[in-house]
Amino acid sequence: MFLSSRAYGTIEPANLEAILSTNFQDRSMGPRRKVMFPFFGNVVDSLISVLPEKGMVDLQPLFFRLTLDTTTAFLFGDSINSLRASNTAGESTFASAFNTAQDFLAKRMRLRDLYWLVGGRRFTAACKYVFLDFLEKHTLNRTELRDQIINILVAGRDTTACLLSWTLSDLRHTNYLQHVLKETLRLYPSVPVNLRTAIRSTMFPVGGGPDLKAPVFVAKGEGMAYSVYSMHRRPDFYGMDAELFRPERWEEDLPMNEDPINAKWGYLPFNGGPQTCLGSE
Repeated sequence: MFLSSRAYGTIEPANLEAILSTNFQDRSMGPRRKVMFPFFGNVVDSLISVLPEKGMVDLQPLFFRLTLDTTTAFLFGDSINSLRASNTAGESTFASAFNTAQDFLAKRMRLRDLYWLVGGRRFTAACKYVFLDFLEKHTLNRTELRDQIINILVAGRDTTACLLSWTLSDLRHTNYLQHVLKETLRLYPSVPVNLRTAIRSTMFPVGGGPDLKAPVFVAKGEGMAYSVYSMHRRPDFYGMDAELFRPERWEEDLPMNEDPINAKWGYLPFNGGPQTCLGSE
């Protein structure tokens, strides 16, 4: 139970298959649109130019700006050029407003139907800052456009930036590098926990009964949370050293491969089914 509303949590691949694929039509995103409504509603040369000639630099904040610039360039035909913005104390930028809004959204998501308890002027200002002004230059129908583009904007920025923080090049044919990337995403998936809401009464295939093998009834309106982060660290799937970063495990016959459902749904850094994340490509 959570705030008088029943919700279920799972890390079973069979249940994730049901949520994301076989019973996909029984689920929805729940109050996510309302939770994120204020946020919804209302390039390499640049990266190189801001790098210091000497010394160490934290690349991840710059990668977040880079992917934000490239994504807005793709969506609007014009980049917001957040990499070129001044980084002096007290100066707001689109990138910093974007980060502030996402921090608030994470807290609002945890409260589900009580999302409205978290907000305020800072959240509202972050959601409206620059983005609406930017849209005005490119479309007259901002309401319709913003709802369509925000999912691509979020997917194109965060997932790509996190992955870029670990590698600088796309060496698809370098096997060990692929193992490193998979192991990184196994231990630190971009979306560690996700949530769906039943729009009609449905079932989890497993999780009930004394042996946890029986189906579980999920009534309409009840929540279903799944933690890819926890599933990726299961010793019965990845070995007794599942908590360790060891890329070599991907050259081995992992325990999860003994079952076809576990093999297909036991590793989900980009979700699965009809809503597979665009970042997978």
